Amino acid sequence: MNENISDLLKQIALGEDSVLELKTLEFSGNKVVSPHRNSMADELAAMANTVSGVIVLGVDDKTKEIHGLPSEKLEIAEEWIRSICNDSIEPPLDCIMRKIVISDKGEEKNILRIDVTRSLFVHKSPNGYFRRIGSSKREMKPDVLARLFQQRSQVRLIRFDEQTVPGASSDDLNSKLWSRFRTVLSPKEDQEFLEKMKLVARDEDGNLRATVSGVLMATEAPETFISNAFIQAVYYRGVERNGAKQLDAKDITGPLDIQIRDACKFVESNMRVFAIKAPNRIETPQFSMNAVFEAIVNAVAHRDYSIYGSKIRLQLFADRLEIYSPGSIPNTMTIESISQRQSARNELISSLLARCPMNVNAFGSQRSYIMDKRGEGVPIIIVESEQLSKKRPVYELIDDSELKLTIFAAQPPWED
Repeated sequence: MNENISDLLKQIALGEDSVLELKTLEFSGNKVVSPHRNSMADELAAMANTVSGVIVLGVDDKTKEIHGLPSEKLEIAEEWIRSICNDSIEPPLDCIMRKIVISDKGEEKNILRIDVTRSLFVHKSPNGYFRRIGSSKREMKPDVLARLFQQRSQVRLIRFDEQTVPGASSDDLNSKLWSRFRTVLSPKEDQEFLEKMKLVARDEDGNLRATVSGVLMATEAPETFISNAFIQAVYYRGVERNGAKQLDAKDITGPLDIQIRDACKFVESNMRVFAIKAPNRIETPQFSMNAVFEAIVNAVAHRDYSIYGSKIRLQLFADRLEIYSPGSIPNTMTIESISQRQSARNELISSLLARCPMNVNAFGSQRSYIMDKRGEGVPIIIVESEQLSKKRPVYELIDDSELKLTIFAAQPPWED
């Protein structure tokens, strides 16, 4: 929604429709008293559930008269919308807010423009689930709601990593990043290649959009479009999860293969390496970097990217490494069978990682590419970690929505 001010004024003059909502705001001191915040939440969620559109604050929806917002109230209005998006809508809604000065009848007036993109998720607001029909919102009946959940892949009828990302066009993909997937047999035309690789696809309106995999593998900052697409890494002093004892912390971003590389570097740079002379120098690292690499690859490749607000968490302690990956175990796998079976939640992401050259110094690894898709990752994690620490790594499923892996650290050789 990048039309200029002149185009926006023309749309305002025509009045509300499926993609334009107009609202006046009333204040009492430093508080917005009208419209009610629940009603505003319903409007925002309805638009996100239906179509990309614009909400303009400071314009009467009946007369189309531009009242504007007082300059000293703009921050209040912006914070009001932000709190509604975060606290009154589930899952929280991302939108873009812009303060705009326009000239109306020879007078400059302030308005607040809110760009709402059609969401990857189905949003619930205080009064239920709504969609936008024409210029009004309507509560969705059960059959309509069920279809919408299906369309948004909440029931996995469509592979989530192949779904289009609202607001992300093919132009947002970095040609240097997607060109690395080309082979001599690839189509010469860029668009044909991108569509064949499923890095772009047509959305429900026929617009060419970047897919989830396209965003994750071929943009410099995937979290711009998918807010949870990063790794949160923390190194703690001692064995307790205590913010006061953080020694290092980093949000690891970038294309997924870069996230894997940088997460491995985070562990390698913070773990201890013990050394003894017996008679030659013998070094014992706390963790097998080959096992750490496999664990991080699995977390990145197989996590559930559709779970809003959840990111991969990597937490390093003096006695262990914990990796939390959003999502339950794919398909019919169980904790007990995880080392014996192979299953991929994100087939396209796994396929793309299998084309990315190995970029980690994982001692002992025979890999040429980041993924081999042979199901050897979990056995390597278990065998190499247990050999080093004498403790078998532990997989746990938390609330059927997050997979936790604990790899225990090796003890100093003089304590064996």
